[in-house]
Amino acid sequence: MISRAFPPAPGWSPDGHRIKNEIDYSRGPEKTWVYGALRVRDGQAVTMTATSRNSAFYQQLLQLVEDANPVGDIYLITDNLSSHNSVPTRTWLEDHPRIRHVFIPVGACWLNLQEGWWRIFRKTALAGRSFGDRDHITHATEVATAQLNARARPWIWGRPAPSTRRLPLNSPRMHMPNTPTKGRCTQTGLLRKPAVGAGRACVRKSTDRSKTRL
Repeated sequence: MISRAFPPAPGWSPDGHRIKNEIDYSRGPEKTWVYGALRVRDGQAVTMTATSRNSAFYQQLLQLVEDANPVGDIYLITDNLSSHNSVPTRTWLEDHPRIRHVFIPVGACWLNLQEGWWRIFRKTALAGRSFGDRDHITHATEVATAQLNARARPWIWGRPAPSTRRLPLNSPRMHMPNTPTKGRCTQTGLLRKPAVGAGRACVRKSTDRSKTRL
């Protein structure tokens, strides 16, 4: 994430014309990276921001993950970024044997449920926003993470189960008189196409009420 490098638009001029000015936007060295980890069994996540994407900050994320899961082994599914398997990271993991890496195949990021969570996070924290500095990005990250954790649910593979909701007996849709049936004309003087699977259509004339089968 890159902070805004130009002042926000001042709006409209007093005479009602849109103000025009040159934008001094540039992709400078001041970048902010958002790190995160998702616990799929309950949907809870931890995030942090950093000024670089390297082994040192990745180890800080691992420490946050370890603190959030004080008991049991931790299997961390991740991609093949160099900082995830660098010598400093492997050395750090030797002192933290509970954390074990599971690397997904190259080009198969969709195997990681974290990617789906990132999509929701970006929409909640970053989409449509303009950040003046790194502190604004950090604040947005913290607020969005807290909001998502408040309504977190387990992440599972596959589609959710179909809804079992049933219409109440007093629902208007349960009492629909003159409901048209498949393949039957219901309007006078009109030709209606049969529904899918119906084998006939009929034409009903308003004059002599005769019926012609097609």
